[in-house]
Amino acid sequence: MVSKFFRILSKVGLNGFFFLLIGTIILARLIPSIGTDQSPLQLPKIAEYGVTLIFFFYGLKLNPQSIISDLSNWKLHLLVQLSTFILFPITVLVMKMAFPVYFSTLLGLGIFYLATLPSTVSSSVVLVSIAGGNLPSAIFNASVSSIIGIFITPLWMSTMLQKTLGVFNIGHTVFKLCLEVLLPVVLGLLLHKKFGAWADKYKIALRNFDQFTILLIVFTSFCESFSGEMFDGFSLSELILLGALMLIFFLLVFGFMELISVWLGFNREDRITVIFCGSKKSLVQGAVMGKVMFPSQAMLGVVLLPLMLYHALQLLAGSTIANAMGKKVSVKK
Repeated sequence: MVSKFFRILSKVGLNGFFFLLIGTIILARLIPSIGTDQSPLQLPKIAEYGVTLIFFFYGLKLNPQSIISDLSNWKLHLLVQLSTFILFPITVLVMKMAFPVYFSTLLGLGIFYLATLPSTVSSSVVLVSIAGGNLPSAIFNASVSSIIGIFITPLWMSTMLQKTLGVFNIGHTVFKLCLEVLLPVVLGLLLHKKFGAWADKYKIALRNFDQFTILLIVFTSFCESFSGEMFDGFSLSELILLGALMLIFFLLVFGFMELISVWLGFNREDRITVIFCGSKKSLVQGAVMGKVMFPSQAMLGVVLLPLMLYHALQLLAGSTIANAMGKKVSVKK
């Protein structure tokens, strides 16, 4: 039972990469100077180039036909996207009204940022598969969410960053995201027919490259944060409280999406897709978009902390639930 649980965690990404993520933050704390803009290694610049390649390869792996073929299930798609880009931010705004002091901090800004982000791709698809859900719809929603987020996330963040930073150029931000994220995805899609098989053949190597780039973004962001003493004043109890809040946040959205999908009369497979795709948030998109939206990389390290906690907890809780759902299907058969 234990070994099976860890195999599932490994499938959704909570394996060596998770522990490398923790190690990266520790390394940034020990030697922050090598990851800053002033370092001769120029690691932040290398990370920027890596971002472009991540999304080019992402587009290369997408099959346009598989996306188009699932357009008919529009109610499911609409519900997932409303959860991702409307329910999440509104929930945090309500929390902000209830706890204004907490949400006036950078951690509060980070919680709102994660709420505006697209759904994650790989873990959503894997968990839906394990639980026995509608896999084509999961692929569709995860893929479309990544593209919609390029426009919706900056729109949500413009209101918050305007108050926090005093200035936020949404037009410039969207243009830069289109250049660094959307354009590489489109180019990859156009080349899918020619190089899609190559991308599938080397998908493990490409996944490793994705993870390396994300680790580099996290490392450089935390280096800037530690150099700027941005984490001074945060206690262990505050971080534990933040983790508990992120777990409650995930379970709250997860449960609400289950209730809504039952009320709308979705079948079991579609309900599974709704609850898993509609409750996830993407660490990849968060790290990438954060580099564009937040002018201060020192600020970004703190802002990413709630997202990293949510990312880990959504995999732990999600894989446990998916495993239980999958076992029920096996027993019935």
